[in-house]
Amino acid sequence: MINTFLKYIEFEKRYSVHTVVSYKNDLDQFNIFLSSLDSHLKLESVTYQHIRSWIISLVEDKIAPSSVNRKMASIRSYYKFLLRSGLITKDPSLQLKALRTPKRLPQFAQEHEMQNLFELVEFGDDFKGVRDRLMLELLYATGVRRAELIGLKTTSINVEKRQIKVLGKRNKERVIPLTIEVANLVQKYLQLREVEYMSEANDFLLLTNKGQPLYEVFVYRKVKKYLGATTSLEKNSPHILRHSFATHLLNNGADLNAVKELLGHSSLAATQVYTHNSLDKLKKVFEKAHPKA
Repeated sequence: MINTFLKYIEFEKRYSVHTVVSYKNDLDQFNIFLSSLDSHLKLESVTYQHIRSWIISLVEDKIAPSSVNRKMASIRSYYKFLLRSGLITKDPSLQLKALRTPKRLPQFAQEHEMQNLFELVEFGDDFKGVRDRLMLELLYATGVRRAELIGLKTTSINVEKRQIKVLGKRNKERVIPLTIEVANLVQKYLQLREVEYMSEANDFLLLTNKGQPLYEVFVYRKVKKYLGATTSLEKNSPHILRHSFATHLLNNGADLNAVKELLGHSSLAATQVYTHNSLDKLKKVFEKAHPKA
């Protein structure tokens, strides 16, 4: 039944591959726990007490609250599916409550650090150098996720209109504008790409040195290498550039709803976390504008 559920969330709910794999791992882990209690116990016949015992064991094993909450989300989705399919008459996960998690503000690079990245770092004018620069420019100038960057096709970009079409989570499409500089860089990259691989190239926009589509570790290593040269952050990941994109927009007066659409968030609450990073900016405005500041 787990496989049927996984196919359902992959093809009907259109969850990402990473989410499907996470759900599978969570359900397999829960199944192993149940077997340790009773080898004949099936997922379809568990009670709330079984699930609660598993959650307690995870907490005792010092699993992070955010990870435990994700596992609970997997369990909830599974039993909701079973209930809808008529395989159970009562959902044992209804009483589950999420654990409290510490609020962590997203890290971001400073504006001058991003300026130094694109003005002082030598990328090179060959295919590899222009590709690396374009990778970082797109991550910072559009706020796309790493998976969205990897999934970009040559047809995703309209240089004349200066925009890209991004396929986000759950196959939701959004259109993001490009700056003139990034549009020109795309054009330069496409010319080098044509010379480098000619007819051998596939439909993906950004390619590795061997002409293959990018992969996650490749993007992570490149971002870490270049971003680490200009920032003092401990973690220089692709998501830092997404956080920087959102924070810098809000710091410079962008509308919160507009940033939400650009990021591809389903709710405004996910975008509001970036407003905390703008407090320094707000303090400066307050001190400058308020008569008693």
